[in-house]
Amino acid sequence: MALRGHYRFSHRLRVRWSEVDLQQIVFNGHYLNYFDTAVADYWRALGVPYQATMAWLGGDLYVRKATLDYVGSARFDEQLDVAIRCEHIGNTSLRLHGAIFRAEKLLVTVELVYVFADPATQSSRPVPAALRALLLDFEAGAEMLDMQVGDWETLGTSAQEVRTAVFVREQGIPLDMELDEADPSAVHALVLNRLGMPLATGRLLVHAPGVARLGRMAVIAPLRGSSVGRRVLETLTTAAAARGDHTVLLHAQSSAVPFYRRLGFTEQGPHFEEAGIVHVEMTRSIAVSPPAPEAAPA
Repeated sequence: MALRGHYRFSHRLRVRWSEVDLQQIVFNGHYLNYFDTAVADYWRALGVPYQATMAWLGGDLYVRKATLDYVGSARFDEQLDVAIRCEHIGNTSLRLHGAIFRAEKLLVTVELVYVFADPATQSSRPVPAALRALLLDFEAGAEMLDMQVGDWETLGTSAQEVRTAVFVREQGIPLDMELDEADPSAVHALVLNRLGMPLATGRLLVHAPGVARLGRMAVIAPLRGSSVGRRVLETLTTAAAARGDHTVLLHAQSSAVPFYRRLGFTEQGPHFEEAGIVHVEMTRSIAVSPPAPEAAPA
C-alpha cells in the first residue's frame, strides 16, 4: 500500500463543485487531471521550467500508459494531497507513481509511463543522462537549487537573462530603463537549477545607513509559486544583516504585495507609479548578525 512517507513531493488541492457527480463524489475521470496537475508541480519542485528544459534536452515526454486504482472517494470541498515520485527509469521511458490522500487516507493510486521521444516524429529516444540524474538526485533527497551570491561581473549575464525575460519581454519595460548604473555596485543573488538554467535573481543596495534596499526581484514565469523567490529574498536579507543593516526596504509591484506580506513586509506610504507599473514601498526589520569572534592569541 502507498504511504505518504514514501513520497518526497506532494501537491495540495481542494475539490471543486464542478468535479462532483450525481453520486456526490468526485467523478472518476477527474482524478487523472489531479495527477496531471501534480506532475506539472513536480517539475517545478525539481527546479525545471518544463518546456524550456525539454527543448534543451532535444525531446519531450509522452504518456504511454496511465493505470488508476480507486480505493476510496473524495467529496466536495475536501483538501487532497496528490503525491508523485519517479519509480523507475528505463532506456527510453520512465515510470511515475502517484497517490491521492485525504489526510492519511489513501483514495487513488496511479502508474504513469512516459516515453522520451522526438517531438517531430514521436519516435523514442534514450532518456538523456542529465534528465536521469536530475530525477534520481531529487528522489534521493538532493538540493535542486544552486544559490549564488556575487557581483555583476560574475553573475550579470545570467541575472540579466532572467530580468530581460520578466521585465522587458513580459512587462514591457524598456531595456535602457531596466539596466542602470547601480548594478556594478550591488550585491546580486542568482538561482540556477541543476542544469545550469537561471531561474530567479535580485540585488541588494545601500539605501541609507542601516537600511538595505532590495530590487530587481525576478522569477521566470514557470517557477513562480515555488520557493525560488523566497530563497532569493532570504539570501539577500541575510547578506544585509551580515553587513549590519537593521531594515530592508523595497518597492513592490502591487501584484507582488501578498508575497512580501507573507514574508513579514509591511506597506509604507501611498502607491505610486514606477516604470509604468503601480508600486508601493514596503519594509521589514531584520536581525543584525553578530560580529565574528576574534581569533584567540597563539
